[in-house]
Amino acid sequence: MSQPTAAPKPQRARIPKTVWDLVFTLVIPILILSPNILGSGISVAELLGGGTGGNVRAYLVAALVPVAYVLVDLLVNRNVSPVALIGGAGAIFSGALAFWYVDGFWYAIKDSARSYLTGILFLVSAATRVPFFRVFLDAASIGEKPEDRAATAEAMRDPGVHKGLVWGTVAFALVDLVGGLVNSVVNYGRVTARFGTDAFNAQVAEVNAIMRVPGLVISMIGVFIAIGLVQRAVKARYGAGASVFEPAKLAQAMRERG
Repeated sequence: MSQPTAAPKPQRARIPKTVWDLVFTLVIPILILSPNILGSGISVAELLGGGTGGNVRAYLVAALVPVAYVLVDLLVNRNVSPVALIGGAGAIFSGALAFWYVDGFWYAIKDSARSYLTGILFLVSAATRVPFFRVFLDAASIGEKPEDRAATAEAMRDPGVHKGLVWGTVAFALVDLVGGLVNSVVNYGRVTARFGTDAFNAQVAEVNAIMRVPGLVISMIGVFIAIGLVQRAVKARYGAGASVFEPAKLAQAMRERG
């Protein structure tokens, strides 16, 4: 008589990466900066020595946790795509700026420096043969068949599509600069305490929480505008059925258009 087979154990649901992103780039830094974590009376700054020194150390830890998370994620997943490398470079830049101890106007500029730098680099790239927004679109086709990826690359070299990539890159850059400006204005209005104080860390945590959703919304607006400009150029060149996000259909449309 055959032995009954054991029922397979149900797999535990994995926590989505977006949740981990939120935890390490927002929740943990806010808790570290808080002078009274969830009303418990515990303060990381006090645990790190208290006073100005403790507040500075807590500020640095809160700033470097997201940097470490991004870099570890890159190493663990061995993700060397251009998009991942740009994100890693941005994280390192933000981490380096954490050691620039300023408050008031210059803190407001510092907190948006990554957006300003990204916007300027994208604007500069728009004048080159490879506008940076093309990097993001190339990454979107990584999992496609080699021949379909080749067709996408060929389409992006078309003068009309290249023009769409240029304007998409410019639009993304301008929206990112606007997002940085909005973030600077909010920081300048709300982070008014002196660097190294409990109040400064608390105000930084407050602005981080306030600006997370608006910052994401502004970034997505830039992405959607850029995608729309590129898609319009692709459809104008290869027909209404062509899409830069569907390489197989794009390849077919290119063959039909010759």
